[in-house]
Amino acid sequence: MNTADAPVIDVRGLRAFYGRREILRGIDFQVMPGEIRVIMGASGSGKSTLLRHIIGLQRPYSGEVHILGTDVGKAGPAEMLALRRRLGVSFQGGALITSMSVGDNVALPLREHTQLDENTIRIMSRLKLEVVNLGGFQDLMPAQLSGGMVKRAALARAIVMDPKLLFFDEPSAGLDPVVSAELDELILKLRDALRMTIVVVTHELDSALKIADTITVLDQGEILETGTAESVQASSNERIQDLFHRRPRHVEVNVDEYLRRLTQEDV
Repeated sequence: MNTADAPVIDVRGLRAFYGRREILRGIDFQVMPGEIRVIMGASGSGKSTLLRHIIGLQRPYSGEVHILGTDVGKAGPAEMLALRRRLGVSFQGGALITSMSVGDNVALPLREHTQLDENTIRIMSRLKLEVVNLGGFQDLMPAQLSGGMVKRAALARAIVMDPKLLFFDEPSAGLDPVVSAELDELILKLRDALRMTIVVVTHELDSALKIADTITVLDQGEILETGTAESVQASSNERIQDLFHRRPRHVEVNVDEYLRRLTQEDV
């Protein structure tokens, strides 16, 4: 197979557990080069757990996870470190180190993982701050930034080593609509300008419909549907329509089943 036609993310039969609770139930999930894939789902659907498996923070209970040709379940520490150098992750809260300036936060991956001289590191980190419209802010501390600026600074750090794969965890969380729209535009710009493959975990419908080439909808650890924004939005699946139209689901409590689970957990 031509490598251009091979998925950069290839997940097969992935299952994951927290204790006795099964969180992912045989997930099959592929992402192609240059794609923006959005993972959506209600709280507790398993989308963050799937993301942690893809970036190698958790190993599969069963199934396979291949990222850029690396089998995450079988890779040793050195191989995982080499893989992570090719990934960029922008965490939900930014995860900036509060005792370091914005410039030092962005430069940190270069200082940790390259042998570049300090002048080159400073130039590269400032270039990435320019990309996310934070040029000139390198000397500020994270506490001096607005929420949107923290997100963009975290993004600059995530792309400073020009990763092949970029991951966002809830990029619009806590942002006002205008700043959220600006971040959406920035994600599209990164894909087009830097030729990155991007995976976004979000529950923001407007953002998902704007940026996604493909949307995967998770529910209770299973994939309900994968398709274009238009096809998923037009899906006849009732649970998908509940998500898109913000309809609460009626949940019936089975008392006998609830007591049985409590008894099992006490054993």
